[in-house]
Amino acid sequence: MIDLATWEPRFAAYLDSSPLADAAHDRDHIRRVVSNARALAAACGASQEVVIPAAWLHDCVAVPKDSPQRPLASTMAATTASAYLAMAGYPPMLIPAIAHAIAAHSFSAGIAPLTLEARVVQDADRLDALGAVGVARCLMLGAQLGRPLYQADEPFPVTRPADDAVSSIDHFYTKLLGLAETMATDAGRAEAGRRTAFMRDFLRQLGHEIGVPAPE
Repeated sequence: MIDLATWEPRFAAYLDSSPLADAAHDRDHIRRVVSNARALAAACGASQEVVIPAAWLHDCVAVPKDSPQRPLASTMAATTASAYLAMAGYPPMLIPAIAHAIAAHSFSAGIAPLTLEARVVQDADRLDALGAVGVARCLMLGAQLGRPLYQADEPFPVTRPADDAVSSIDHFYTKLLGLAETMATDAGRAEAGRRTAFMRDFLRQLGHEIGVPAPE
């Protein structure tokens, strides 16, 4: 039996020596993903001994969101995490499952999660892109990348294709509002639905304030 209570501070200390990819992928993001993963693992009966290390280390390699290498970030993190865990003395029979959960968590990587633990970690990470935190992270990252909140001539993509390279609000329509449909666990799907409803309320309120109704 692994005492995760003694391992988790070690994971946190290891991450403190790693650079951050961007404003939306900070230490608080990691902690929220760990919290989400812990709750989902308990609800789904997944192995905490795989899920918790994977959640802590899923972003241990920093690749900026707008980098052409971004789709490779999770695979790079899986490799780095595996080397760290082996050096730290984590049970070697668990490391391949942890590496797969890390590699498969990324939306842009497009790697299918083949285990329950990988599905839990993927859902835990995607939940942090939704709800109130998801709105805040989207706007923080958009500001860091120099993107406006919305396009003045057409704030919502109604007659034009959504393009999150030109505004933060478009990112809701290119990715965020569809994340609930990608959830791989029942518990993740239920929570994603609640958080997505909040985001739609945010868009409706924004539309009200700028005088342009948001599409339903």
